[in-house]
Amino acid sequence: MGRDPLGEFGENLRALREAAGLTQEELGAIAGIQMADISRLESGIRDARITTIIRLADALAVEPGRLFEKPAVSE
Repeated sequence: MGRDPLGEFGENLRALREAAGLTQEELGAIAGIQMADISRLESGIRDARITTIIRLADALAVEPGRLFEKPAVSE
């Protein structure tokens, strides 16, 4: 079976959000994104636009590329 980029992105987003100690609601408020959209992104059922990726990275205080690394959180 091939790669699942949406699933990998979602896993990374969730790991980074949890490492930052944020709920989906808190991350959404900081990034200006609806909590339901954060949930869809983390579940791998929604594709993120580049502007969304940048807003999420800024809210998590990471470089956008961290959302694509595997594993996203190495500590």
